[in-house]
Amino acid sequence: MTVLSKLKLVSSKKERNISPIVARRNKLAAKIEEQLLFATAQRNGEIYAPKRLKNVTDKVTGERKTVEATKRIKEWYWTNSTGKIHLSIRYGSKTLEFAKGKNAIELSTGDELLSTLATLKEAVIAGELDEAISQASEKLKAGFSK
Repeated sequence: MTVLSKLKLVSSKKERNISPIVARRNKLAAKIEEQLLFATAQRNGEIYAPKRLKNVTDKVTGERKTVEATKRIKEWYWTNSTGKIHLSIRYGSKTLEFAKGKNAIELSTGDELLSTLATLKEAVIAGELDEAISQASEKLKAGFSK
């Protein structure tokens, strides 16, 4: 018996273009996962510092190099004066509105923050925030046109 006979062979072709809606969902889900990792590390007293590759030009030789740099992450949550945690979801530089005039979620503990971020990630993947994402995307696009 050959090795290939043990495998399930199919005819398949990779999709080149995904829909813009799915691309936006994936982008926001990845950012929510990043916030989840950041909040988890912060709760455990650790530092979450993901790395990214950055192209820089050497000032002496003029050569372009690829170096590893720490990615800067901004928190999407903060504690207000009453001790409650407020969480807002950002798409690019725009904050998503969950309902008319409501752009944040109020939480009482750090554990609740982690579970809410996980729930929001599921909601984004399921497409429940597509309308809010597309509105934020349109606002972002409008900022680039003159």
